[in-house]
Amino acid sequence: MKNIRNVAIVAHVDHGKTTLVDALLKQTQTKLHKDIADTILIMDSNELEKERGITIFSKNASVSYKGTKINIIDTPGHADFGGEVERVLKLADGCLLLIDAKEGPMPQTRFVLKQALKMGLKIIVVINKIDRPDARIEYVVNKTFDLFIELGADEESAYFPTIYASAKKGLAGEEKNLENMTDIIPIFEAILKHIPEPGGDETKPLQMLVTSVTSDNFKGRVATGRIFEGRLNKNQDVIHISREGNKSKCRLTSLMSFVGLEKQEENEAVAGDIVAISGIPNITIGETITDNMDTSALPLLSIEEPTVKMTFGVNTSTFAGKEGEFKTSRQIEERLMKAAEDDVALKVENASGGWVVSGRGELHLTILIERLRREGFEFQVSRPVVIEKDVDGKILTPYEKVYIEVPEEFQGIVMQKMGLRHGRLQDMNSLDGTVTMEFIITTKELFGYRSEFITDTKGMGILNTNFLEFGQNLEKGFERDNGSLVVHENGVTKLYALIGAQGRGTLFIGPGISVYKGQVIGMNSRSEDISVNVCKEKSQTNHRSSGEGTSEHFNSPKFMSLEEAVEYINDEELVEITPKNIRIRKANLT
Repeated sequence: MKNIRNVAIVAHVDHGKTTLVDALLKQTQTKLHKDIADTILIMDSNELEKERGITIFSKNASVSYKGTKINIIDTPGHADFGGEVERVLKLADGCLLLIDAKEGPMPQTRFVLKQALKMGLKIIVVINKIDRPDARIEYVVNKTFDLFIELGADEESAYFPTIYASAKKGLAGEEKNLENMTDIIPIFEAILKHIPEPGGDETKPLQMLVTSVTSDNFKGRVATGRIFEGRLNKNQDVIHISREGNKSKCRLTSLMSFVGLEKQEENEAVAGDIVAISGIPNITIGETITDNMDTSALPLLSIEEPTVKMTFGVNTSTFAGKEGEFKTSRQIEERLMKAAEDDVALKVENASGGWVVSGRGELHLTILIERLRREGFEFQVSRPVVIEKDVDGKILTPYEKVYIEVPEEFQGIVMQKMGLRHGRLQDMNSLDGTVTMEFIITTKELFGYRSEFITDTKGMGILNTNFLEFGQNLEKGFERDNGSLVVHENGVTKLYALIGAQGRGTLFIGPGISVYKGQVIGMNSRSEDISVNVCKEKSQTNHRSSGEGTSEHFNSPKFMSLEEAVEYINDEELVEITPKNIRIRKANLT
C-alpha cells in the first residue's frame, strides 16, 4: 500500500474551497508559520487573493492523517483561471467537489466536474455552508445528481458519497445534522475510504509530468509536478523532454516535497508523490522529466488559447515618471516576460509603441495589471480587444455562456440590457423569487457589462461567464453611448468649477486633485466628448449677499476602480496606471 492520497478541491468561486483546506490543516495540527497560523485563510497567501476573496493561483499543501500523506491541491474557481484547474487535476486521483448549500451547482462547478469526470477521477461531494439560514440541502443534492447525469457520469460516479460540512466552523459529518458534528475528521475518513491510492511502479524508468512552474531568486525555475513512474533522487542526472520533443540532459539542484504549506528538501521521492524540482533552466508546463533516453514523454498538457488582448506601453502622460519606481521600457518588458514565463495562459509580444499582452479574459489581465502596479510599476494600457481567428476565410470570434441569477424585480432590466448586446436567451427558471437565466453572447459584446450589471441589480445579482466556443462573427461589438468630460488645462480641481461641471454628466474625481490637459474626469450625459475647465476659481467681488452659494450641492463623484476604468475606455482613450493612481486619459492629449 502506498500511504499517499492526491486530492484536488474543486468548486465554483466563493463556495468555500480555501476555508475547507484551512480547516483540514488546522484539524491535523499541521505546523504553520507563527505569522500565518492566526490568519483566517491560510491558503490565500497572495495579497490580491485576500482582498478579493478569490483564489488566483493553485497551491499545494499536505497533511498527515493516520500515517497517510494526503496531498491537497487548492484550485481557482473563476473561469478566467480554468486552464489552471485543468492542469492541476492531472496531479490528483480524486476530487472533493464543494457545493454551496444554498446556491447549488454553479457554472464553474459544471466546468470542473466535466473535466474531472473526463479524467475518470473519483468524486466525493461536500455540501458546504449547511449552517446558512437559507440552506436548501435536499434541493442542492438533487440538483447535483442531475448535473452528474447530464454530464454523462457512469453509474459508479453518479452514486457519489456525500459529506455535509460547515468549513467555517470546522465541522463535517455523513448526516446533515449540525448538532451531531464534532470536527472535520469525516472528510479525512471519506478520502481514505473512497479515493484510490496513486498508481505507478517505482521500479520502472522515471516519468514525471510538470503542471506548474514558478521563479525563485535562488533556485531559478522551480517545477511542480507528479511522479507517474519510477523514483527521483536529489542531485540526480535527468533528461528533460521539451514540448517539441527535444531531449536534453540536466542535473537536479534540489528536490522538495510538500509538508503542510512548506516545501521541504528530500533525498528521494517515489511514484505517486507530488514534488517540486529545480535545476532545469528552460522547463515549462506540460513537459516530461525522465532518467532514460529511451523513455517516451507523457501526453502534453494542452494550454488554453487566449481570448482577449491589451496593449501595454510606457506612460506618456503629463505626469509620467512622477509616481512609479519602475517606468522604463526595459523594466516593463522584463517584468512582462517574467509574468509570461510563470503563467502559460499569458502571451507577450512586442508591438509598435509597446507590448501586446493576451490572456484568458478581462479578469486575467486586470489581475496582472494590479500585481504590476503594487510592485511599483508605472505604465499605460489600451482597451481590451477580442482575439479573433481566421479559419478557411471566415472570421471566428469567441462566444461566452453567461449565467445570471437575480431577484425577480431586476429580470426586465437584465433582459433589456442583454438584448441590446445581442445576447441570445437559452434557458430561464424562476424559484422562490429568484430568476436564473442563461445567455449566449460574443465576448466583445459582453465587455463593460459587469459594472453596469452590478448597478442595475443594486449589487444583488450574480453573473458568471464561461468560454463556450469560437463562432462566426455576426456582431460589431458594443460601444458606449456617452462621450467623456475632458480636462481643458493643467491644474488642481476646484470645488466651484466641479459644481458647474457636474450638470454635464457623471464626475470621476473630487476637488483638490492635480489634473492635466487631456485627462478624462467624467462621463458626458451626451454622445460627444466635451472639454471642461475644472480648475477655475470663483472670481472675488466686494459684495456678498447672505445665503449666496448655500443652495449649491456637490454630488459625490463615482471613483473608478481598475476594472471599471478598463471597461469604460474606448479606442481613443487609455488607462494610466501608477502605484498611487489610476487615471483615464485621451490617447492624444491635444
